[in-house]
Amino acid sequence: MPDTPQSKLIKAKQAWAAAGRLITGKPDTEHAERLPPGQRLVTNWPVLDLGVQPAVSLADWELTIDGAVAQPLTWRWPDFLAQPQIQSVSDIHCVTQWSRFDNLWQGVSTQHLLAQVQPLPGAAHVILHGYDGYSSNVTLENFAGEDCLLAHSHDDASLNRVHGGPLRLIIPQYYLWKSVKWLKRIEIRRDDAPGFWEVRGYHNEGDPWTEQRYN
Repeated sequence: MPDTPQSKLIKAKQAWAAAGRLITGKPDTEHAERLPPGQRLVTNWPVLDLGVQPAVSLADWELTIDGAVAQPLTWRWPDFLAQPQIQSVSDIHCVTQWSRFDNLWQGVSTQHLLAQVQPLPGAAHVILHGYDGYSSNVTLENFAGEDCLLAHSHDDASLNRVHGGPLRLIIPQYYLWKSVKWLKRIEIRRDDAPGFWEVRGYHNEGDPWTEQRYN
């Protein structure tokens, strides 16, 4: 069966992981520099995905938060907008070597979301699911970071489809593959469950300053 563009992309990125592509071997554990090692600064916003950009209308959109929580919930778009809204400025870093500084986000903080669902004792991991079938995993501790949010807007404009609109996660302390686009479900768990790229050779955490690009 012939390769599709999607399968070729996945194979290429798996090959990058096997070869350790882009790793400089010069970690910045003290965050002495704003730009993590091996990154280059851009002013545009490159588009990367699996070749699928789902069109999710606001009328059909919903977000489910469930798993090891006391109060599972599902938000429709009006429910989401009824939550306290915040603004946050952060840098983003893609594992494909680009970084973009001073992004202005608007949305709902992950800390507020967790306060609503109340994770159960022992909950330690968050598995993120997108409308495109993509998934990724982060620790509950990092998901609850002060600058982490469910973003619906970027630089004072609604998040467009190619960048994950209507809603994506933003976790600035990790490489951007952890910030799942077209967010559909947030699953709180006691045990970990590596996501799409994590089972294909990418690092389970993804800290840009210590170059956690690959396993």
